[in-house]
Amino acid sequence: MNKKLIRRRRLKNALFQGVLISIIVFSIIMLLLLLYQVFKVGFSHLSLSFITSMPSRFADRAGIASALAGSIWTISLTILFAIPLGVGTALYLEEYANKQSWWTKILELNISNLAGVPAIVYGMLGLAVFVRFLNFQRSILSGALTLALLILPVIIVSSQEALKSVPSTLKEGSYALGVSKWQTITGVILPFSIPGILTGSILAVSRAMGEAAPLIMIGAAGYIGFMPKSPLDSFTVLPIQIFNWTSRPQAEFQDIAAAGIIVLLVLLLSMNAIAIVLRNKYQNRMD
Repeated sequence: MNKKLIRRRRLKNALFQGVLISIIVFSIIMLLLLLYQVFKVGFSHLSLSFITSMPSRFADRAGIASALAGSIWTISLTILFAIPLGVGTALYLEEYANKQSWWTKILELNISNLAGVPAIVYGMLGLAVFVRFLNFQRSILSGALTLALLILPVIIVSSQEALKSVPSTLKEGSYALGVSKWQTITGVILPFSIPGILTGSILAVSRAMGEAAPLIMIGAAGYIGFMPKSPLDSFTVLPIQIFNWTSRPQAEFQDIAAAGIIVLLVLLLSMNAIAIVLRNKYQNRMD
């Protein structure tokens, strides 16, 4: 009886594993086909004039200069707001907060729940708080603050896990030498946990870079004919510009939308590469 039960469990395990592998392989194939189609159509439309030109109602004159500048502005400010605040919150929860306090438990529970809130909800929050209440209008600053709220829970949770991975012997050794708590945090805990913090931040920033729904809610424009020069200017971003082109019936706009996707991928991979290099640098230093 036990042998039959074991054989049955092994069969179920093999079937379930086969189904999962099939789903993964199918997903990878679909992704590769999509990327192939995007590069096949869009690569021929990539040029210096496409990157430096403003959007136009004529496909052969349309470019992504304003959308690219808006994306760089928005994601730079998002990183500036979200990462220090997220890491600081994680440090407070792990090093200063009372773990047995009901307030700390409620705070951690809510942070974990916020990581699963749909992006459109953050867009509605940004519209109510940043656009209307704080009167930042439909500006880059409003967009960056909204995206910072969107990725903040992910950064906090991942930073907490990175801080928990620091061996207690390192902290105790630092305290035994008479080093203050803050010096231990800046000299021991943070350097050891930076690779893990950067890993979570890479994933969070990548999500923010591809978001369109919350920015549409706060009023990011579908067409901007000028280069944004300050955080209070109106703006658009690459995902919204791509969506605007794909929603047009002309086939030419579908083609340049593919070129815009390639530029967005290059921007995303470039920022990820910088973060990965920094992560590996700190990781090698700790090793």
